[in-house]
Amino acid sequence: MENSLSPIEQLRAVVKQVWDELSPAERAVCQFLVSAAPEQILFASAQELGTATGTSNATVIRTMQRLGFGGLPGLKRALATEFTSSVAPDVRLQQRISHVGHDLSDIWTRVFDEAFERIEHCKRLFDQEAFTRAVSVVAAAGSVLVYGAGASEPAARHLALKLGRRGHRARAITATGFVLADELLWLSHGDAVVIFQPGRRLKEIDVLIDRARAVGAGVVLVSDELGAAFEGKVEAVLSAPHTPTGITAEPLTGIIVADALLLAIDSLDENRSVAYSHQLTGLREQLLGPRRVTPTG
Repeated sequence: MENSLSPIEQLRAVVKQVWDELSPAERAVCQFLVSAAPEQILFASAQELGTATGTSNATVIRTMQRLGFGGLPGLKRALATEFTSSVAPDVRLQQRISHVGHDLSDIWTRVFDEAFERIEHCKRLFDQEAFTRAVSVVAAAGSVLVYGAGASEPAARHLALKLGRRGHRARAITATGFVLADELLWLSHGDAVVIFQPGRRLKEIDVLIDRARAVGAGVVLVSDELGAAFEGKVEAVLSAPHTPTGITAEPLTGIIVADALLLAIDSLDENRSVAYSHQLTGLREQLLGPRRVTPTG
């Protein structure tokens, strides 16, 4: 595909390539996609696209997969690249508000619809080999550095906190620029680094990965778009699709991926996790007093 093609032109080229292999329902979806404005697709749910094309949300998702996008969030991400670079944030916000409207029930539904689509897309992108490697790297580490800047900070802090509660030495790092150097100084052989970074290739990510490789620390990258860029430089890449619309929180899928890592680590050493959970409960009781149970009946 020519790099000079816009995302919508690339979409049309893909549709043309696979047209003969599509079912009538899938063709109906494609005809709508290639004629719609990018922002119309960007803010639509699978159900809305199904209604607009006289098909179903299942057909919409299947069509996205046939086109190579993995699902509706994948297509939205491709379209959003140009949209977000050419449209100012305040204008995007205004368009988002205008598209959603003012019906509170619709607003509630739309947020849950996008969250569901992102989570389902994340689930479909599961790579068992990569997940197994990621679990092994983190579980065996002497210390875990979890990095997440900006919108990725909540996912990084969540993973570091929960690892600590399981008896693993872990700290969340959110610094950027010159300050990050102090944090990287103590990274050593046998440690693990988990990086949450959806798409933008920050210089900090390159420096962090290079430092990990230099000292012999394993790296797990949780990302939407950067996997190919760091292939061969990290031990595992776990997919966490970000939001192309801003309707749902950026770290949503990253936090869910973190929870999967945590549960898998629990399964490897159940006694350790239970023992530290018991200690944590004891310390909380010392600080707050024992939990009172109110009799019922």
